Amino acid sequence: MRKIDWLVVHCTAGPQDQKTTDIKHYWAKVLGWKSYGYHYLINKDGSVENITDISKPTNGVKGFNANSIHICYKGGMNGKDTRTNEQKASLERVLKLLKVQFPQAKIRGHRDFSPDKNRDGKITPNEWIKLCPCFDCIHEYKHL
Repeated sequence: MRKIDWLVVHCTAGPQDQKTTDIKHYWAKVLGWKSYGYHYLINKDGSVENITDISKPTNGVKGFNANSIHICYKGGMNGKDTRTNEQKASLERVLKLLKVQFPQAKIRGHRDFSPDKNRDGKITPNEWIKLCPCFDCIHEYKHL
């Protein structure tokens, strides 16, 4: 089993009704990736799709994939937190289950891996390379 240090939350930055097949096609045909971007995709209705086994790395955050599990909700279009109540509940449920399995893992959003350009020890909005996942994971899941 891989050593997991990070549970990384993402958004697709598209509409909530995106088809998983379209997302996979984008990764393979447009980006040329050989593996998917995430382990889990959370649909608008809260259903969870496991698209990559957690024993394998994905392409979620460049430089951090070997020791991360990536969970993504469909939505986040135009940089807005568009999660439905069902997506919020499912996202928290998946994170809780993963924290049981990997208690040392820290929960972060994709944007939290942006470089600290001014080297003040904080990643601030002006330093984000992505808005993803469009909400503050560190604050929202500090109780986990």
